[in-house]
Amino acid sequence: MNLEKIINVAGWPGLYKIISQAKNLIIVESIENKKKSPLNSRNQANMLEEIGIYTYEDTKPLSEIFEKIAKKENYNSTINHKSDNKKLTEYFRTILNDYDEDRVYISDIKKVFQWYNILQKSGLIKKDNSKKDEI
Repeated sequence: MNLEKIINVAGWPGLYKIISQAKNLIIVESIENKKKSPLNSRNQANMLEEIGIYTYEDTKPLSEIFEKIAKKENYNSTINHKSDNKKLTEYFRTILNDYDEDRVYISDIKKVFQWYNILQKSGLIKKDNSKKDEI
């Protein structure tokens, strides 16, 4: 699953795709409503392809977690990130049973489910019959 150019911006709701870059400015587009916005060096942003979830042995890339959720849900949406914390952690354990409970917080789990649902609803998570899934 390719998460290239998909970012999360601190303090901004949702996910964004980088569509243009200049020397000190990046233009991003909201994945949900396609609204374009400038992003400068004062904004803190994280590329989804660089985010991982801690396990007791190593760190699993977010793309791998999304792929597991997609297969479990047959590429449909998953549990709502606003569900009960106990339900969220139980469901997350079925996806990644060895996640590090001391370093992965409920807020992280909520973000994983929220981001997955945003990507799925926008048509960026889909089943590809050639066994190569694309975002």
